[in-house]
Amino acid sequence: MAQNLIQTIKPGVVTGADYERLVEACKQGGFALPAVNVISSETASAAMEAAARAGSPIIIQVSHGGARFYAGQGLKDDLQAKIKGAVALAQHVHLLAKDYGIPVVLHTDHASKELLPWIEGLMEYNEQAFAQTGSPLFTSHMLDLSEETLEDNIAISSRMLERMSKIGMSLEIELGVTGGEEDGVDNSHVDTSRLYTQPSEVLKAYEALSPLGHFTVAAAFGNVHGVYSPGNVVLKPSILKDSQDMIQCTYRGERNPLNFVFHGGSGSEPAKIAEAITYGVFKMNIDTDLQFAFSEVVGEYVKKNSRAFQYQVDPFEKDSKGKEIVYKNKYDPRKWLREGQKGFMDRLDQAFTDLGSKGCYAAPAADM
Repeated sequence: MAQNLIQTIKPGVVTGADYERLVEACKQGGFALPAVNVISSETASAAMEAAARAGSPIIIQVSHGGARFYAGQGLKDDLQAKIKGAVALAQHVHLLAKDYGIPVVLHTDHASKELLPWIEGLMEYNEQAFAQTGSPLFTSHMLDLSEETLEDNIAISSRMLERMSKIGMSLEIELGVTGGEEDGVDNSHVDTSRLYTQPSEVLKAYEALSPLGHFTVAAAFGNVHGVYSPGNVVLKPSILKDSQDMIQCTYRGERNPLNFVFHGGSGSEPAKIAEAITYGVFKMNIDTDLQFAFSEVVGEYVKKNSRAFQYQVDPFEKDSKGKEIVYKNKYDPRKWLREGQKGFMDRLDQAFTDLGSKGCYAAPAADM
């Protein structure tokens, strides 16, 4: 049934009812999708290429810092740079996703209360796109109001979801705190009790948001952003099950009524990933591992071709025919950026395998 459901979704950026079907297909099929933070056209295109090779939909997302970088560091208006950088990324993905032959979810990552103007600015572009095409620019946005009271978190999220649902968008919220550090947000010293979301908090959010539109929940179950040694993080996916059970019991509904998101997926044990998926996780964020995978192979390339990054024409050595050695075909940015893309895609291929989505999608013949 899940396979039939996912095949109804055409290649390209998915929004509205198509996105809801995609989420449901993941849950029914027992797999999840990697959510990839990108900062450039190179990483966005590599993500789509990897998804096409794996035969899987993919979630491409951008943080406020990534959007700022995408726009270029020379822009003086920080807020407008973050807004327009995210829009430029979205336009890039919209233009190419169909050609890669896979469904792409477009999402923005953590936005705290102070970043609400960023989301509101993006909503203006979403509403303009919807008026012109019938679809928003982005599939969904995330509000991370975990530093606020639960009441304020739910109230602000409710107001935003009311606005978003009018144009077929979904909202991701955070309950509890994802530990570690990412893009300037440092939760590495937070009390460990806040790393585990209480089912009662999830129930309150569900009761407030479910009448308003489609939403997903990043619930904390010990997950941590960034790099950490094995054994330093204690994941408890059973917390997700407890939340699902509470809502199912309260409303006598179907199994796994919530759509859960797994933050801080880099370095997580495959067994814990698999367990989380059984409790309704359809999306896992992976950023840190991909950053390293890209950078590691670039570093290896530079080390192997070190003289090319010191000289355009080698002043000391000649080739076997006694001619001067020109290194243009080594230091050309397209050479080492492509190496970075290859490393990025190799690590992403592992993620598709770990999440069980590899081979789940084949584009309709007419769209290939």
